[in-house]
Amino acid sequence: MSLTNQSLASNRFKFVGFSNYIEALTAPEMWQSLGNTVIFTLISTVPLVIVSFLLAYLVVAGLPGQWLWRLTFFTPYLLPVSVVTAMWGVMFANDFGFINGILQHLNIGQVGWLSDKHIAMWSIALTTVWWTVGFNFLLYLSALQNIPDQVYEAAQIDGAGPWRRLVSVTLPIIRPTTIMIILLQILASLKVFDQIFLLTAGGPDGATRSIIQYIYDTGFSGYRVGYASAVSYIFFAIIVLISLFQMAVVSRGRQEHK
Repeated sequence: MSLTNQSLASNRFKFVGFSNYIEALTAPEMWQSLGNTVIFTLISTVPLVIVSFLLAYLVVAGLPGQWLWRLTFFTPYLLPVSVVTAMWGVMFANDFGFINGILQHLNIGQVGWLSDKHIAMWSIALTTVWWTVGFNFLLYLSALQNIPDQVYEAAQIDGAGPWRRLVSVTLPIIRPTTIMIILLQILASLKVFDQIFLLTAGGPDGATRSIIQYIYDTGFSGYRVGYASAVSYIFFAIIVLISLFQMAVVSRGRQEHK
């Protein structure tokens, strides 16, 4: 289909060769959407790894009321995206939003959390972190709970303080879990669509439109299924290259660790 001019508006189509691919690779909108996706991946993956580890570490370290914290950290992950975006959409609203209401109370001007093209992507990333951090939290919590107490006791006997035990014992032991979380999070962030579509619909001025939404817009709104298929294959090729690179890095790290 990517080699044809297939359209949802007509049953007639013809073979066009690689013209769809050429058009996609020379389309500024495609590269802008791909760049937006990469930016979102960077600004969401880092906090989703760091924050989830800190939350799990606080629970394992003996935070009072562990069952309550576990429930609190994981519950947002169970919510459907429509509920999450509706809630955060109200909080981010310009005139009646909860966050801007606090800023006005502090005599600070309103912020266009979803209407300012320089801030909108950060707002979506914040929503995503709050929504999905619970999954990574559970993975880290499981890994931390599986570390034998004897390892920490031996390190403490050797004179290692809390910071040294964290850096020299905890982090190296859970390194495979960290690598897995990073790999899963990068792939998940690259496929972002729902929260962006529901919060900003790709705006303002295309500043938050992801590559998946670009495929959706051209295929189902613009009816150009053949062109959308070509973009899909280009994105698929990028995903494959990133996955191969990640596998090579992981394999090299395991060899060096041995």
